Amino acid sequence: MQDQYRTVAHAGVHETEVNRSRFLCALAPAATEREAQDFVAAVRKEHADANHNCWAYVIGADASVQKASDDGEPGGTAGVPMLQMLLRRDMRYVVAVVTRYFGGVKLGAGGLIRAYGGAVGEAVDALGTVTRRRFRLATVTVDHQRAGKVENDLRATGRAVRDVRYGEAVTIEIGLPDADVDAFRAWLADATAGTARFDLGGEAYGDA
Repeated sequence: MQDQYRTVAHAGVHETEVNRSRFLCALAPAATEREAQDFVAAVRKEHADANHNCWAYVIGADASVQKASDDGEPGGTAGVPMLQMLLRRDMRYVVAVVTRYFGGVKLGAGGLIRAYGGAVGEAVDALGTVTRRRFRLATVTVDHQRAGKVENDLRATGRAVRDVRYGEAVTIEIGLPDADVDAFRAWLADATAGTARFDLGGEAYGDA
């Protein structure tokens, strides 16, 4: 698995103009291919009067799903350059739709490739990115007497406390970088006089 990936900070639209043609690049984070397809459909509906709504998306931290469409532009001049720009910027879990309103001047294949790829690159710069790092999910089970201090210490040291559940004991779900697991286990044993239980779970990604 990838240790980290970048995605767009939030959904948004950035407009550029090339030889009187308007290029509107709508970018959004997408957790699944279905989300990406729904976003493409929504933009196409909003700009049904446009000449073209070309799109590309990359899903998976390892870019396992990559798809693109020229939507009527000459083959390979729109969707592929958009996809290549996303990959060049190490973007994952992201969808881009570039809407073109033709301005009367033909751009030629090279011009189209530069315009569509450039529209995505400029939109990424304008909207900003966030980095998500891989971490291990883990649960700490501790008695009520010590739970408050353990939780406070976790938050004070910047640990990602994801959930706290109260039952016969208190279960605190956290995220840990792989490299910190052994040191954390030792700290927890020391902080709770060996009374806390520590269970490692699966992997997930979170804000860096």
